[in-house]
Amino acid sequence: MKQMHWKIVFVLLLPLLLSWTSTPTTESNVTNAPHHPYKAKYHIILVLDGPRWSETWGDSTHHLIPNLANVLKKEGTFFSNFRNNGRTYTNSGHTALTTGVYQNISNLGKQLPRNPSIFQYYLKQYKQDKTKAWVMTSKGKLEMLSNTKNKHWWNTYMPSTYCGVNGSGIGYPNDRDLIPTFKKILLENKPTLSIINLLDIDSWAHQGNWDRYVGAIKELDQITLDLWKTIQNDPELKDQTAIYITNDHGRHLDGRKKGFESHGCGCEGCRHISLLAIGPDFEKDVVISKEYEMIDIPATIAHMLKIPMPTGKGKVIDELIQIRK
Repeated sequence: MKQMHWKIVFVLLLPLLLSWTSTPTTESNVTNAPHHPYKAKYHIILVLDGPRWSETWGDSTHHLIPNLANVLKKEGTFFSNFRNNGRTYTNSGHTALTTGVYQNISNLGKQLPRNPSIFQYYLKQYKQDKTKAWVMTSKGKLEMLSNTKNKHWWNTYMPSTYCGVNGSGIGYPNDRDLIPTFKKILLENKPTLSIINLLDIDSWAHQGNWDRYVGAIKELDQITLDLWKTIQNDPELKDQTAIYITNDHGRHLDGRKKGFESHGCGCEGCRHISLLAIGPDFEKDVVISKEYEMIDIPATIAHMLKIPMPTGKGKVIDELIQIRK
């Protein structure tokens, strides 16, 4: 009878014993599924490479950016005093947008950022597949944004890339040829984090072709609207996507060096850029005149997705979002 008694006790306790020996709910298990208090599940940094303020938002007629100024601005929050307070070159500007740190980095694409990017922090934090973070750039040299020379992060937690000709990491194809691929990547992979660079404005300006330069501004204005419509027409991306439309740098003021043809100094033309943020957590048709800067974009996204980013130097743009713990 005593032996039978213990058999009964064992049967009754078996479920409890199994629960104790199963895989515990550790912090790493929990972080596999990102949970945060904001509606935006997907974040896209869209970089219109190198337009000058005077030809875009600084022109009261907005005739080159009718879609940004008259359509998209009504959908989001516009920052009229947004700055590049670091080196006003392409690679330096994009490095600031992805690492949250200003760095004097080679503009040739041969040097890696010294700090890990928000993409790497995200992939490590949530143990996600690399297809959930993307670097998509018309400029092939910007493939360097996917990695860092930090010895603790080098070649680890790297996002997926499609940069330059055929995604090879080299070359400078035009934007209209690449934007269908960028859209396809967004729709098929639904990445939580992505950055898109469009180069035509900067490219034509460097060639000293004013007509093509202003024409590229107008064309990318239409491409930006089309990209937003693509997002809004997707059942999953719609109302769950935040897009940060900004620049990596401006251009020299007229009378300084080669004027619109180049950039790279600390003049107002090179430093004064723009930010239009559209998303389900942002107010609509609002203009913020308080100064913010490009390193604040990754800081804000990291806050919204609950990604610790200790190397970043930016601050959360508290006028864009209601701070939630």
